[in-house]
Amino acid sequence: MSAEIDWSLIPAPSDDGKADHLVGQSLPAISLPATEGTAVDLSSLDGICVIYVYPKTGRPDQDLPAGWDDIPGARGCTPQTCSYRDHAAELKTWGVKHLFGLSTQDSDYQAEAAARLQLPFPLLSDAKRAFGKAMDLPGWDADGAYLHKRLTMIAKDGIIAKVFYPVFPPDEDAENVISWLRDNNTD
Repeated sequence: MSAEIDWSLIPAPSDDGKADHLVGQSLPAISLPATEGTAVDLSSLDGICVIYVYPKTGRPDQDLPAGWDDIPGARGCTPQTCSYRDHAAELKTWGVKHLFGLSTQDSDYQAEAAARLQLPFPLLSDAKRAFGKAMDLPGWDADGAYLHKRLTMIAKDGIIAKVFYPVFPPDEDAENVISWLRDNNTD
């Protein structure tokens, strides 16, 4: 990313309560395509798993939907993803065994971002919205596509222990997760 975002110019999302039901929920047994060419069932993973959910990553060769920066919480998927990339090793030191980004974009679209951003973890596609529907994740429609709102879940052995929602500014998300893990020693 070449330019820093002035988050004071971007409308911050408010907590609409649409993620309040997630803590204590079991992750659903749904197979999600990953950018590394495999499929991942989050419910079957042991240990600590961090899943950051984001609306959509942009591409250098494509414009974002009209008015994107005016939608509270829409802007910042690439900075959020880069933050997780930059903190991936530190997250492991705090016990994170599994780290994923998740959006409704298809795996081919996500693969471009994963390669361009040199991610050391896979992105998961919920293009069919099975995961989002099973978890009743908040979202909205933009330019004819359904997008999940930005949130982050920390699960242990398939049970959600913590949810960050709304996430703003998104480039501080990974640091907030690390702080929570440090304060809540999840051994």
